[in-house]
Amino acid sequence: MNMDFNFFMNDIVRQARQEITAAGYTELKTPEEVDEAFSKKGTTLVMINSVCGCAGGIARPAAAHAIHYDKRPDHLVTVFAGQDKEATERARSYFEGYPPSSPSFALLKDGKLCTMIERHEIEGHDPVSVINKLQSYFDQYCEEV
Repeated sequence: MNMDFNFFMNDIVRQARQEITAAGYTELKTPEEVDEAFSKKGTTLVMINSVCGCAGGIARPAAAHAIHYDKRPDHLVTVFAGQDKEATERARSYFEGYPPSSPSFALLKDGKLCTMIERHEIEGHDPVSVINKLQSYFDQYCEEV
């Protein structure tokens, strides 16, 4: 039974990773990759991925669709909470003033946190409302493409 569960969870994790990378996000799996990505000039959208239902049903679809917009971040990256623990911990070290939350989104400009969308703003909401919130932040912080 335990072996079947591990196969099931590995499949869920693989699918969750595949969904977000197919949408154009780069996975950051080490603290060094996080530091390198967050040091880039311009705006960076970070999707903190997870295996929970609200990640699959709301956050990942919102992440995929929000970027089809007049203004969008220069860089799209993701860390996977509960999977790539050290990378996620490093990413969260940049999100001062915000408790750990997954799924969630962080928008950085030149490596500095501009704003976040926390789990409580995702869970129980529909993808469109999360897309609208992301795009309002893109309007505020990002350049036109």
